[in-house]
Amino acid sequence: MSRYILRRLLQAIPLLLLISIAVFALMQFIPGGPLAVYSDNPDVSAEDLERLQEELGLNVPKYQQYLNWLAAVLRGDWGLSLVSRRPALTEITERLPNTLYLSLTAFFIALCISIPIGIISAVKQYSWFDHLMTTIAFLGHSVPVFWFGLILIIVFNVTIKNPFTGGPLLPGGGMYTIGEDFSIQDRLVHLIMPASVLILNRLSAQVRYTRAGMLDVLHQDYVRTARAKGLNEPSVILRHAVKNGILPLVTLIGLEIPGLFNGALLTETVFSWPGMGRLFFTSIERADYSVMMGVFMMCATLVLIFGLVTDIVYAFLDPRIRFD
Repeated sequence: MSRYILRRLLQAIPLLLLISIAVFALMQFIPGGPLAVYSDNPDVSAEDLERLQEELGLNVPKYQQYLNWLAAVLRGDWGLSLVSRRPALTEITERLPNTLYLSLTAFFIALCISIPIGIISAVKQYSWFDHLMTTIAFLGHSVPVFWFGLILIIVFNVTIKNPFTGGPLLPGGGMYTIGEDFSIQDRLVHLIMPASVLILNRLSAQVRYTRAGMLDVLHQDYVRTARAKGLNEPSVILRHAVKNGILPLVTLIGLEIPGLFNGALLTETVFSWPGMGRLFFTSIERADYSVMMGVFMMCATLVLIFGLVTDIVYAFLDPRIRFD
């Protein structure tokens, strides 16, 4: 196993290099570039634009810009944001806790709900419960995230009022009430709607993967053998079927976890949540190369890491899988 892990880590180095080249090349197609915001400003002369290009290192050929960025990253310097003129790493680390607060909450709530529902749906296949959960899962997967978020804002922020204060029942955006002292209740109230959007979005896929994995396992010979030995049904399900039945869900989780760090782009934008998704959206709008490269490379690194972690968990859950 150790040789397999070492080989995967070594393979990740050239892969990350190729990803960085591809991302940097694609960013050059963003119209306008980072100085486009100054192009229509009459107070900014052509000499000022040239000076800014030289200060930001944009006056050298594209390949040289990439090599300069790569050399800086190898030294631990992610570059300066071309918009705020602050270190890109600082911009990212300031938003990351907000994203993890939202994403991890939604992720674990969805996981705690989806696994029991998926198991029950598989055990009671084609029952009314299975049909109902399947319908809800398909609806949750089909409903656009931004549309569902706007519907929640219209219903719970605009239409329904708080009977005690007369104001909105739930805040329509932000992470906390500006101007008020820190309050756990205030943070939780602001969390309800964006977390609900993410929970519904993730719940649908997790239920379907759990159900499909359990249906495949419940018809295996070793499960029938466990029943033939006289074990009761809960023991057969929980001790013998679940461990292998959730393998497809493990794959899904391995793909979802990197997204928890990168933020929910549409959800954070709709609810004005100050997280990684909104930062990434803003950096694309302003062609902030350093921040975009930082977010992209962090995402790529996490995908590779958690892909390896998923393989290791597979070997732990299923003794038939070996990587030697």
